[in-house]
Amino acid sequence: MSYASPRVRSAPVNGGARDMVDGFGRRIEYLRISVTDKCNLRCVYCMPEEGLPWLRRGEILTYEEIAEIVGVMAGMGLRRLRLTGGEPLVRKDLPRLVDLLAAVPGIEDIALSTNAVLLAPVAKRLRDAGVSRVNISLDSLRPDRADAIARRPGTLARIMEGLDAAHAVGFDPIKINVVLMRGENDDEIPDFAELSRTRPLHVRFIEVMPTESNLELSASNFLSCDEALACVAEVDALEPVSGPPGNGPATYFSFPGAQGTIGVITPMSHNFCSRCNRMRLTADGHLRPCLFGTIQTPLRDALRRGEALEPLVNETLRIKPEKHLLVQGSSEGSGGLIALSQTGG
Repeated sequence: MSYASPRVRSAPVNGGARDMVDGFGRRIEYLRISVTDKCNLRCVYCMPEEGLPWLRRGEILTYEEIAEIVGVMAGMGLRRLRLTGGEPLVRKDLPRLVDLLAAVPGIEDIALSTNAVLLAPVAKRLRDAGVSRVNISLDSLRPDRADAIARRPGTLARIMEGLDAAHAVGFDPIKINVVLMRGENDDEIPDFAELSRTRPLHVRFIEVMPTESNLELSASNFLSCDEALACVAEVDALEPVSGPPGNGPATYFSFPGAQGTIGVITPMSHNFCSRCNRMRLTADGHLRPCLFGTIQTPLRDALRRGEALEPLVNETLRIKPEKHLLVQGSSEGSGGLIALSQTGG
């Protein structure tokens, strides 16, 4: 596979700061950082039930190495960060990383994606360290079904405990990510939508994306966000809204007078790659210009050898593809990805 490779531009803005702009004119200012490939759940759309061959400790970036990479990229125009996994909270003392990242000049926003099972005890420490916003994965409001999707008992109760803690410490906004699966949770779409009416929650329906471990599910149980919105519209009228602050590709709607919103993320039915503003740093130090595919640049070893990272970041910008090439129910375009946890989702 080959892509056009226009010259990467670095334009002075804001008193001398620079922009990272890829070959298709997209400004890249957002980095999703996977701090671990491990997860305490085994969600059916994300990871095989038996797990994966986990990275060894020495292969994973230290917190100081992550902060150093972020520092280099902040000098090139990076402004916004999201910590992901696997499940980021399974990594010990995550607030210490947030302390380091919040101190990087130029970084304006730090967010967290989590399943919230481990969130309650550390929510305040994370908020104090500098995490302002959280995305919480929640695929069912029914305990037995949540357990079955996550393949772990007691899942829903612990997620709700984490959600309550997120409210209590003042994370804002709080977004609920619901992966749509026909025959699994599609009958709960109205219930999820109702969460946004009386609470300041932003419920986002997400289309399942194919990896090698979920091909049957993605082929047989795919449900588009168009169908989900049609279901929600039967409950009450929806109006387009700008939605909460964030860096992602969601399109938002709301019920009249609702405290929260309803969003849709449509990687399969309505490709949004033309608006891509991000790259990804994997737990083992690869800079990926796209979630899927095989294109990535190894930063870890260069960093450990004391080599300059800026040329490697610029090269990754140069080779960033125009769009993903996913095909529903097929591993084509996924780059051999077994689980989303391998690249940070």
